[in-house]
Amino acid sequence: MFQLDPVLRRDSIMVGNLPLCELRLINDAQFPWFILVPRRNNITEIYQLVDEDKQQLMAESCLLAETLHDAFTATKLNVAALGNQVPQLHIHHIVRYDTDSCWPGPIWGKFPAVPYSKEKLAEILQKVQVLLSDDLQLPSDEADLYY
Repeated sequence: MFQLDPVLRRDSIMVGNLPLCELRLINDAQFPWFILVPRRNNITEIYQLVDEDKQQLMAESCLLAETLHDAFTATKLNVAALGNQVPQLHIHHIVRYDTDSCWPGPIWGKFPAVPYSKEKLAEILQKVQVLLSDDLQLPSDEADLYY
């Protein structure tokens, strides 16, 4: 059974499931920041996935990237798999604006996270869930939606 890293669980909110990955929202209202986490245990790098999973991950990442870029009218979309602090494979998709507080530098470690208000969380979840409705399976347990 798939196990999500405790740090990812603590720092993010479940949005739904794509065929391979959990889609999660990082709980930092300063940036629309999502992660894709392949539901595979003991994987830390993309190359460790079987070929079908590599192809599926790329398809899901491109789908998410295009959706976020269009939905949030991003100046730039940062997509990265770092894993320096959390080794479990996860792909960051961060909407960036040339007006954001960290532009043009990276966002990591610059400012403490600002958790979403209940209203803003509901708004961003609904926006992304509607846009990905053809591909996204929503969590069946409402507790999964909020940590």
